[in-house]
Amino acid sequence: MHQSNAINYSDKAKFYKELLSEAQGLCEKEWFVNLANFAALLKQHLPDINWVGFYLLHNNELLLSSFQGLPACTRIAIGKGVCGTAAKTLQAQLVADVDQFPGHIVCDSASRSEIVIPLIHHDRLLGVLDIDAPILNRFDREDQKGLEQFASILVKSSQWPLAFA
Repeated sequence: MHQSNAINYSDKAKFYKELLSEAQGLCEKEWFVNLANFAALLKQHLPDINWVGFYLLHNNELLLSSFQGLPACTRIAIGKGVCGTAAKTLQAQLVADVDQFPGHIVCDSASRSEIVIPLIHHDRLLGVLDIDAPILNRFDREDQKGLEQFASILVKSSQWPLAFA
């Protein structure tokens, strides 16, 4: 069993360096193992979040996969909500106030801000990393950069099934 110490978030550059190092140490070849551990790692270390998880592309929609938090929406159409927008545009979505995002899908009414990072492998969408916070303006560009690197470690370290690869 993996035990980790708390990582200090006050210095974000150092925080993400340590988080990425810990993520590297957790990597297994099996994608579903990595999804579970990576969600748990973020839930353990990222302060002021209420939900973190992955949605994977399947039959042209996003399906709920490994997550930490309250039960969530199980299916999201491409182009709908923050996750669907990230999937459609293949661009990270940094949302300071979810109530101001047109078409935001409410899974947890406590969520106030959100960041979604597309998971891309060989120029193909695998799914998205979704993180919600119960406070406004929780995420910034430094979080985006660190979480994009985090997602890259996940994508590159995992052996994805043919349906994803």
